[in-house]
Amino acid sequence: ALQKTFITAAKKLSKQRQSAANKLSKAVNAKLDELQMAHCQFAIAIEPLTSESPNTAGAESLEFLISTIPGKPPKALAQIASGGELSRISLAIAVVTAQTSNIPTVVFDEVDVGIGGGVAEVVGNLLRELGQRGQVFCVTHLAQVAAKGNSHLLAQKSVSKSGATTSITELNTDKRTAELARMMGGLDVTQSSIAHAAEMLESA
Repeated sequence: ALQKTFITAAKKLSKQRQSAANKLSKAVNAKLDELQMAHCQFAIAIEPLTSESPNTAGAESLEFLISTIPGKPPKALAQIASGGELSRISLAIAVVTAQTSNIPTVVFDEVDVGIGGGVAEVVGNLLRELGQRGQVFCVTHLAQVAAKGNSHLLAQKSVSKSGATTSITELNTDKRTAELARMMGGLDVTQSSIAHAAEMLESA
């Protein structure tokens, strides 16, 4: 009787998974398109379990797949994607699933690796969108991304003979503007770069 109950529940779960997998794949691929990763195709593999014994996960296993080259079959996400790609794919998944997720805090480490310009602004917008539903921390070196945050923490490392010390400081509006200008222009901060930074903050 228990076996019969499990099979009935597992079949119901399998149908729901297939439907959810199709919706999630479509939505994530749309976000990847926004992130200028249209060449990537995200998919979800649902593989039946070979064991006949009841499993707490149901009757199949699931794996996220990605194809980063057009025409190539998708393979395991962890094996194919580079660090920067993996971060952006994770961002796309997080934004899509945020409405049904209960994860209170999400951390992205340099999600903007290898990008710039308009794509960086798209990443910033997606992070801001995600931050409306929970707490988001993002380590970034791009002003376009940093400008989208509700707050800006500056991490600095100082090295002495006794060792290294890392400090984190929350920046007010003026210091934040100056830091964004530095992120854009390097060591030579000009009035022009400060004005541009101020404009970025206003439009964020």
